[in-house]
Amino acid sequence: MNNHLKVKEVINQFDFSGELFTIEPFGSGHINDTYLVKFKIKHMGIVPVILQRMNTKIFINPEQLMENILNVTAFLRKKIIENGGDPERETLTVILAKDGKPYCKDSDGDYWRAYHFIVGATGYDEVRTEEEFYQSGLAFGKFQNLLSDYPASTLHETIADFHNTKARFEVFKTAVEEDKMHRAKDVQDEIQFILQREDIANILTEMQENGELPLRVTHNDTKLNNILIDDKTHEGICIIDLDTVMPGLVVNDFGDSIRFGASTALEDEKDLSKVECDMHLFEIYTKGFLEGCQGKLTLSEIKALPIGAKVMTFECGMRFLTDYLQGDTYFKIQYPTHNLVRCRTQLKLVSDMEKKWDQMNEIVAKYTN
Repeated sequence: MNNHLKVKEVINQFDFSGELFTIEPFGSGHINDTYLVKFKIKHMGIVPVILQRMNTKIFINPEQLMENILNVTAFLRKKIIENGGDPERETLTVILAKDGKPYCKDSDGDYWRAYHFIVGATGYDEVRTEEEFYQSGLAFGKFQNLLSDYPASTLHETIADFHNTKARFEVFKTAVEEDKMHRAKDVQDEIQFILQREDIANILTEMQENGELPLRVTHNDTKLNNILIDDKTHEGICIIDLDTVMPGLVVNDFGDSIRFGASTALEDEKDLSKVECDMHLFEIYTKGFLEGCQGKLTLSEIKALPIGAKVMTFECGMRFLTDYLQGDTYFKIQYPTHNLVRCRTQLKLVSDMEKKWDQMNEIVAKYTN
């Protein structure tokens, strides 16, 4: 069955109104299959809906995942209303299937879900302006602020050990030893770069075990394109892609934003001379993030923000290389060495952060009250 027919099959399990108008692929996510579906409704015009097929190879318990999303978005709606905001634009709205569940299954057993489409807002794949990057920091900071009193331990862990860099390091070593695709011989420089930095893999786990970093509700995929920016006000209004919302460390969320947004190049830039961590962008994001948090972080968390940036970049590079060595089973690729190219940009960023380490810490200190 082709994708359009599959989408039509799924649409019938939701209580959508109106006449089906168009179905088109949407977004640039690596993991799920996303469609923008539009309905023509009398007297209302065209009404858009987001329909997603969840990747159950990665999210092996979609029911728990959707339970997390329902609970967190309900909590956010309550807070947004209390603050005088607009919950229809400032958080995701899950559309329930006809049977009342926040998902449905198609004839192949795949899980699907639907969201209201937020009109007049856009997610961007790269930093276009400094103001947008500041707004993204502010938005993720507000997300952390709004959820600061949510009982993090009650959430399901949607991917076990997702940001357990120590555990991922062991997975990486196994991938190198097994060398299923016989690729290790050609990537020895990258392998050695990672193996020589085991201390980076261990540091946040040790800080958490020592009680230096509290467990919080974290997004765990805080790239710029997971924020919707209002087309008119240019403010970051809504955090999307909540699949990996679970208990975690706030420094990881900060760090992933820096890894993605403060880089001077795209995640898959082949020319490594173009890749560095821009300290001006690092400062802009730090300022916005801490303003958005409104004092909800501990001093230990704030001081560890640069560590989060380096650890997340290191972890991501390691994950890309692990996937390359294992045969590209996790991240979607567009050509055979795509994951290797992605890995190299991350390792170049780690190297650049090591050179700028004092500067990164000085910037964070500047915004620490």
